[in-house]
Amino acid sequence: MNAPRGRVVIVTGTSTGVGKTVATATLASRARTNGEKVTVVKPVQTGTDDGDCDAAEIQRLTGIEVHELTRLGEPLAPDTAARRAGVEIPPVAAYAPTISALTRDNDLVLVEGAGGLLVRLDTDGGTLLDLADALLVGGTPTSFVVVTAAGLGTLNHTELTVAALRARGHEPDGLIIGSWPGDPGLAERCNRIDLPRVTGVPLLFGIPEGIDNHSQLT
Repeated sequence: MNAPRGRVVIVTGTSTGVGKTVATATLASRARTNGEKVTVVKPVQTGTDDGDCDAAEIQRLTGIEVHELTRLGEPLAPDTAARRAGVEIPPVAAYAPTISALTRDNDLVLVEGAGGLLVRLDTDGGTLLDLADALLVGGTPTSFVVVTAAGLGTLNHTELTVAALRARGHEPDGLIIGSWPGDPGLAERCNRIDLPRVTGVPLLFGIPEGIDNHSQLT
């Protein structure tokens, strides 16, 4: 008899720098606090030459193992970094069996994307949407959360991201504001109300800006 399977949650964002990494760390920490066994996957990690990568930050904040499947030196979009390095990245859907296998020993597998939803993660132009489709075809429960910014412009960016997900048949589990200011202005306060209203997707939580240690994640 097959072992019970966990689920995959893909953490995507409306752009780069919106807080996907700390959101992934927060989701991982909260799930573990609730008694779940958790691991994290970074399908494509760029910027490794700088020594300041997302995987290391997640591990620092949570102590949870992070699986990096492809590493590229320059801090660029994966397809661009690969072309400049003269290498090819395998189709992102090819990572599905590796990620699916992790669900056999974990209740939750968090997959952090790079940049926004439609960033090309391989040489053929594949995106997180292609990875999600491959996981679902293989029978692995898979869903998305969308990390978004707090300030002006976030409504448009978030609606576009949610629309792209729905166009491929994916209804996101929720939105996360990746960095909520300590003294929010009028735009931020309005956006916190308007984000779920304009997208029809629940706002799960906002993460206080400046989180720097594990105790702040929960």
